Amino acid sequence: MTPPTEDVRKMINAALQAPSQEIARAVLLQAGADPATLEKTISTSTGLVAYDLQAPSKSIYPAATPIRTRLPRVQGGVGTATNWRQVNSLIGSGFDAMGWVPEGQRAGQMSYSTTARAAAYATLGEEDAATFEAINAARQFEDVQTSMSIRLLQKTMLKEEMALLAGNATLALGTPPAPTLSAAGTGAGLPAATYSVIVVALSLEGVRNSSLLAGVATTRTIAGADGKSFVLNGGSSNRSPNATQAVTLGQTLSASVAPVTGVVGYAWFVGPAGSETLQAITSINSAVFAAPLATGQQPASAITTDCSTNANAFDGLLTTALKPGSNAYVTALATGVAGTGTTLSSSGQGSVTEIDDMLQTMWDDAQVSPTVLYVNSRQLRDISAKCLNSASGPLLNYFQAPDGGMQLTTGGVIEFYYNPFLLDGGVKIPIKIHPNVPPGVILGWCEDLPAQYQNSEVPNVAEVKCRQDYYAIDWPITTRQRQKGVYCEEVLAVYAPFAMGVISNIAAG
Repeated sequence: MTPPTEDVRKMINAALQAPSQEIARAVLLQAGADPATLEKTISTSTGLVAYDLQAPSKSIYPAATPIRTRLPRVQGGVGTATNWRQVNSLIGSGFDAMGWVPEGQRAGQMSYSTTARAAAYATLGEEDAATFEAINAARQFEDVQTSMSIRLLQKTMLKEEMALLAGNATLALGTPPAPTLSAAGTGAGLPAATYSVIVVALSLEGVRNSSLLAGVATTRTIAGADGKSFVLNGGSSNRSPNATQAVTLGQTLSASVAPVTGVVGYAWFVGPAGSETLQAITSINSAVFAAPLATGQQPASAITTDCSTNANAFDGLLTTALKPGSNAYVTALATGVAGTGTTLSSSGQGSVTEIDDMLQTMWDDAQVSPTVLYVNSRQLRDISAKCLNSASGPLLNYFQAPDGGMQLTTGGVIEFYYNPFLLDGGVKIPIKIHPNVPPGVILGWCEDLPAQYQNSEVPNVAEVKCRQDYYAIDWPITTRQRQKGVYCEEVLAVYAPFAMGVISNIAAG
């Protein structure tokens, strides 16, 4: 069929705009249309429609990095590590608490407690690529190379946020002790048998990398864009020795293990001895099993060594606080009833006993207070429930809006936590949800040392020391792709780890 001429196209357009079907039919017939086809109706099913594509693409992923945003970034790092000398205390002569000196005589000479500190730089980065076909096909839709650069930077920042919170270079989880088992109760569906239980401890990185479906993260080999490969550890401990327990039909199997320092999650492997498989991941140091075991799960034999640390990492805030010798406030709530654990408790004075204990101890030991509390959404609800009750009602403060009005809102939560343990009166500590803080953990962080630490030469309790801040690399073209990488070289330097507090092993409720 000969393509329509310009005159024919004009006639067709005129037909489409004609005031009656008869005129349109006449015009179309004059243009050479088949009369049979004019009896049919054109519908959207023919596919002769426009495609309403909104440009550019919608980025509907979260990119929250609250700790990265709050931490100061200090430039100018060189070498392989940043180093500093720390004066821990001033030791007076004689009795340290007594400064009496006889008339005409001189006091003894004071001494110092000092420590050399260092934090090695680490590199973080991410890569992406776009083919020339993808770049060309996206014209008039979006600039693929620009959007790729933005998303690369965002993903690098998200990984950096996790590193600043929970990077782990030095706190090895080792091998947990064998769990303690018991069986009791009636009405459960767990078949009668002798069960063996093994537990694996998880750091925060391990909790984020593991799931019942994918299994406990051990190691992963990363294929670099340069053709080289490297291995990352997933954040899990070695598997514990097993323990066994006979269970009769109707009984529930209960398991618990002594809390492990640095752990925020536990993976439980259950089954016949030698055939244990992953059945639960908990935020507390216990679990119960009442239903028949799931099949097809990761076997405990897949866990063969401690995979909790990475040599190319640096320690994040949480890891720094949890490390032995940090002098940070660290406590794990009691095991309690297996599978239930121990919850936060109300003080009866509009506060939470465990948080009050942390604030008081941080004052008694180091005269510091957190300036922010980072929690999971579950802990925010729990804290609010413990503080907002009938006993604490008379102690709550209500603030009137600046315009003189007052708004009443249901579903209230605690926005600030009052700390009375300070030299010049109390302070309100904001409670903030962090997307990466797991259930069962509260992190208190003092961003600035109080006034009594005069001349401390510590403007920042913790800071990101950058050897090279974010930089992008447009790699040479070796194939028909635009390849790009975004990197940064930095370390988290924590000058006052005692100014942090961690409460863990918190059960829900």
